[in-house]
Amino acid sequence: MAVPKRKTSKHRKRKRRSHLALPVPAATRCSRCGAYKKPHTVCDSCGYYRGADVLAKPLEEKS
Repeated sequence: MAVPKRKTSKHRKRKRRSHLALPVPAATRCSRCGAYKKPHTVCDSCGYYRGADVLAKPLEEKS
């Protein structure tokens, strides 16, 4: 059975695993409210998409 002759260094191990990192998800700002959202999707905070109100959000009552 094959046995490593030397210990694999941290640098060599981390170089080998460098492509396994998770990608950073893309985020854009909503043109109406400025909240971060995924591109090409409806804004979760205001319901705005491509110049129109797609989701009607209920008005919050202030106490």
